[in-house]
Formats: sequence, structure tokens, C-alpha cells
Amino acid sequence: MQQTPFTEIHRALGAKMAEFAGYEMPIEYAGITAEHLCVCRNVGVFDVSHMGEFRLTGKQSLPLLQHLASNDVSQVPAGKAQYTCLMNEHGGVVDDFLIYCVKPEQDYFLVVNASNIDKDFAHFARYAPQFGVSVGTDLVNISEQIAQLAVQGPNAMKVLQSLVDEPITDMPYYSFKEVRLAGIPNVLLATTGYTGAGGAELYVDKQNAVALWNAVMQAGKAFGIAPIGLGARDTLRLEMGYCLYGHELLDDITPLEANLGWITKLSKNFLGADILRQQKEKGLQRKLLAFQLLERGVPRAGYEICNGEGRKIGAVTSGTMSPLSKEGIGLGYAETLYSTLGTPLCIKIREKLVPAQVVKLPFRKL
Repeated sequence: MQQTPFTEIHRALGAKMAEFAGYEMPIEYAGITAEHLCVCRNVGVFDVSHMGEFRLTGKQSLPLLQHLASNDVSQVPAGKAQYTCLMNEHGGVVDDFLIYCVKPEQDYFLVVNASNIDKDFAHFARYAPQFGVSVGTDLVNISEQIAQLAVQGPNAMKVLQSLVDEPITDMPYYSFKEVRLAGIPNVLLATTGYTGAGGAELYVDKQNAVALWNAVMQAGKAFGIAPIGLGARDTLRLEMGYCLYGHELLDDITPLEANLGWITKLSKNFLGADILRQQKEKGLQRKLLAFQLLERGVPRAGYEICNGEGRKIGAVTSGTMSPLSKEGIGLGYAETLYSTLGTPLCIKIREKLVPAQVVKLPFRKL
């Protein structure tokens, strides 16, 4: 298994470690519920150095991105980020990823999911020659050089502001800048994240990773900062209804089915766009929905979603017991007919049909 620059720190803190996307990663420290609540109410730090990073530069950067991304990359100004899908020719999602615009039309920093680094890079490389983009020169996989920390929670920016000389607490959502943080140069600080609790993600050269961790943890002591594992990262994103590749997103699922029409700009041409236009015209056969159990139970990925008569109409993609509401919540794909808010459902848990209903996202109501 691969390790991040923080692996020894996680072990010293007594983290429960496990394999994730080929990396040895911390799943939990004090417990998923305690860590989840810490991020919602205070501030926590995630090691997300397993994520992948690509650099795309040159005059043909934008045409390549416009061809492969579902969103309109031309609308992203310098210093802003955009969430989008990496598309295949069948209208399916190769991955969901972030685009940071360093310089419009010619310099982009891309962040992809850990489990898809090689697949995504190969997908970009496959189409790069059509646009005159040189793989290894214009398109470079820099994942091995970068470490990433996500500092998340309502007090996250206060902690980080104490380490940066210039103002950062007024940075708009989905923006970024390069800063000197606790004396560490060239830290990319982005107001992005995967928790819905606010905060920032920090990208740094691996040689400065441990120094960054120590500085953030020291500055956060006054706020009760805590390290957070991937277990709470998953429950936090699920409470917000955020998609996770491998669960809600797959190569044979379209952005329209995943309720990602808001990042799917059919006014432009991109890989698979014609299929999505046809799908939109004909209507969706299945759709991602959010549900809440009406009785005690914990839904899990793979469980059957049934209608009121007990007929299978879909399957759960993600489910958990909400650490905040203590209710069973989940996401899943079902026949479109059953996706209307308030629609009664049943989730089959150990051969028992547990009543549920379709609800509005996010689940988290702070």
C-alpha cells in the first residue's frame, strides 16, 4: 500500500488505518460520530493526500477541457474553481473532478478522485493529441508531488487566517489563491471542500507537508481542532447529498440521472452530449433520489429500494445513520416515477421492508 506524508502521524495518534484507493488511510480516530460533529460544529483536519492532481497548460488547454468536461470551463475566471464531470462517449461519468483556473485558456490545476487517477489521466491522454496537447509536457500528472489537507468546519478559516498575513476569511466560495502559510511558501489555499461545513483545502509540496500539518494543528488548539478520518468524511458528504464516485457516479450513469444537470451545459458540445440531449428529450428512466427511513434502521449500499407494494424499483448507493439526526438516510437510483418528494418507499433491510420516503437534500439541517 502507498502512504501519504502523514501516515506516521496518523499511527502515532492511534488512528484506525485501512486501505483506500491503494493508500493506507485513517478511517477514524475518536470515532466517526464524534469526528462528524466536530466538523459540523467546530473544525477538523482531513488528510486527503491520496487525491490526484494534474496540471494542464498551453493554448489548447481550454478546448481539451471543453471537449471532456460537462460544465462550461470557459466561464471560469482566474482564481476560481469549478465542479464538473469527466465524460465518456456514452454520456457516462468517468469521474467527477475540480478545475482550478490559474490563467484562463492556458493554465489549469485539476483534482481527481484517488481511485481514478490512472484512469482519468489515460482518458485525458487519449484525447489530448486531437487538440495538440502534449502528454508529459502540457498535460502532467503531478499527484506524487502534492500533499493535501482539508481544514473544514465553521472555525476553519479563523484557524487558517492566524497563519496567513493576507486576508482570507472573505474569500468567496470556490475561489483560491497561493499564500505563504506559517512561513511555508506556495501553499494553494482553496475555499472548496466535501463536507458542507465550510473551510478550505490546502495543496502543498510533499516536502512541506508535515510542517503544514503541525502548523495547522498548533493554530487550531484554541478552537479544539481534531484530526478526522475518512469514515466521517463519508457521513459528512452523505448528509449533504454529495455524490461519490463508485456509488452515485459510474461510467454507465449520466449526470442527468445523478441530478447533476446544473453542471451539465448542453448548450455546448462535449463528449457524449448528444446522448444526454436525447435522454433529456425522451425522459429519464431512472433517477437519483434521497430518502429517509420512517422507522429505525440503517440503509446500506446495495439494499433494494421497493415501492409500497414491495416491488423492487431500484437500489441504495449510499446509506448511513445520520450522526446529527440519528435517522437512517440514504441515496439511491430508482424508477423516475418514484422520485417525487414525499413519495413513500420501502428499503429492504435483512428481508424486512422498512418504510421510508423521498426527501429534499441536504439531509443536514443545522
